[in-house]
Amino acid sequence: MAHSLSAKKRVRQNAKRRTINRARRGGIKTVIKSFEAALSSGDKKAAAQQYKLAVERLDRVASTGTIHKNKAARLKSRMAQKLNKLKG
Repeated sequence: MAHSLSAKKRVRQNAKRRTINRARRGGIKTVIKSFEAALSSGDKKAAAQQYKLAVERLDRVASTGTIHKNKAARLKSRMAQKLNKLKG
């Protein structure tokens, strides 16, 4: 257990940051799942729209440091490949 004031403050900050990061990661999962659902339905227009939303969300979350920028790029690349396969 933390004893000093600064250590107690750090525990509070970490708890707050953890809840924020968990919410952001959950939001990413939700957006990716909706993209996958649009892909499986075969709707090209809806899939393209969901892809755009997913890219925006991934960029925003990566800019805050919740996930690494390379992970965001990897996820975007894989989604783009799936979208191009559906279109092509």
